[in-house]
Amino acid sequence: MQLVVIRAFNDYFSANLTLTKLQAYGVECYLKDEHTITIDPLLTSAIGGIKLVVKVKDEAEARKFLEQFDDEYIKATACPKCGAHEFSYVAKPGATNFITAILTRLISNYSVSPDYVYQCGNCGYESKNLPETFSEEETE
Repeated sequence: MQLVVIRAFNDYFSANLTLTKLQAYGVECYLKDEHTITIDPLLTSAIGGIKLVVKVKDEAEARKFLEQFDDEYIKATACPKCGAHEFSYVAKPGATNFITAILTRLISNYSVSPDYVYQCGNCGYESKNLPETFSEEETE
């Protein structure tokens, strides 16, 4: 049986949530190095995290579901500044990213932007991670 890694995780919870979602859609998948990382989290960088693997024949379907999960998660997140649900993952605007993109394009066949942020399409709010927003009922 040929397996392919489709995503890597730094923590047990995210890995198992994604695994469970894919299995609920009928995709046969497994976690590789789950026990090693759970026992010793300091090894995460050394071995590449907890890897979500699927059969080669299921790779396209699994990637489609992962993209769908990510889109739903981004759309469910509200901007803490304006409340809009319009986040997108973009290269961070700025001179450093622009110069890096030009230099990598000249040296290789593609441009690389080292810094990406989640940006609100409504007000322009930027964050390295999706903001955690809670309704007032949840915080009381």
